[in-house]
Amino acid sequence: MDSVSDAYLMDRLKTKDRQAFAVLIERYRDALVNYLYRMSGSKAKAEDLAQETFLLLYEKSAGYQEYGRFSGYLYRIATNLYKNSLRRERAKYILSLALNHSKNGQRPPDPQQQAQANEINRQIEKAILKVPLRYRTPLVLFEIQGLTYQELADMSGVKIGTIKSRINRGRNILRKILSDSYQGGLP
Repeated sequence: MDSVSDAYLMDRLKTKDRQAFAVLIERYRDALVNYLYRMSGSKAKAEDLAQETFLLLYEKSAGYQEYGRFSGYLYRIATNLYKNSLRRERAKYILSLALNHSKNGQRPPDPQQQAQANEINRQIEKAILKVPLRYRTPLVLFEIQGLTYQELADMSGVKIGTIKSRINRGRNILRKILSDSYQGGLP
């Protein structure tokens, strides 16, 4: 079942086929968690929102209509859940700045370079979180998740030109944040 299309799996999911649902989860879980992590800055929050996304997908599968790629539909659900969580938790929302990557017990080849790379990654993650959500969403989906301009336009209901403008504006904001942080660039 791994080689079948997303559209076929969604048709099967409309009848609450758990095997089709499991394949969709396996196919998109890591990318969705990565996207939500980039949006929220919190691995735990990203995992919770990804789980909520898949549950909502399962519950609302009967109403699914295929317009464009399935991944855009899934990211739209995730984005809306993320925005809703920000509204609910705005007062207590704290940005997480630490990366929680494990290295499977292996030491990096050069500890000084690894420490510098970790600091740069931390600063980039921190800077991404400062980009306004309006620009951060298309920027992360385009640059990190690899969605096309057309997919982003379909997903958000705006013109491709608007998407390109928002991505460009997001890049410029990110560039300014990073240059202000490092007075002229990264170390």
